Amino acid sequence: MRTSLYDLSVPTFLQTVRSIGGFLDRAAAHCSNTGVDPDDFVNARLFDDMAPFHFQIEAAWHHSVWGVEALRTGAFTPPALVGPVPFADLQAMIGKAETALEAFVPDEIDGCAGKHLDLQIGPRRLAFTPETFILSFSLPNFHFHAVTAYNILRSRGVPLGKRDYEGRLRTSSF
Repeated sequence: MRTSLYDLSVPTFLQTVRSIGGFLDRAAAHCSNTGVDPDDFVNARLFDDMAPFHFQIEAAWHHSVWGVEALRTGAFTPPALVGPVPFADLQAMIGKAETALEAFVPDEIDGCAGKHLDLQIGPRRLAFTPETFILSFSLPNFHFHAVTAYNILRSRGVPLGKRDYEGRLRTSSF
């Protein structure tokens, strides 16, 4: 059985977007139990030269939703970054990402296979097919930002484990 473009992208993004929502909820509960303000996480970084937590969440949203949208439009055009926002807004952003991803239709996404897709990064133009865009650009960037957000929370004492990052595995039923 062949794996479809939809199967490579949407369910994979959804699995991790849902886990991000879960570890954001765990962080909020941790804050409630310890008296820490969840907004203290918004500008937290692993290292001074890395982007802050809010950017990691926003980038995960962009690379998932607008990564799949790029399959339909032929161009990766996420909205402008919003910058630091309250922790609750980051949770809402991930909720919106889940809703948007659930709305993509398999036949529509599969129908994009093999087309041309451009990515403009500053003066550089990168040409992809939808398959190579998802596999070599969007998914790696998405997972980098998702795991960095997870690691920022871990480094700030939120009790998270590997299963919190993995989310619900898509196991076989046979």
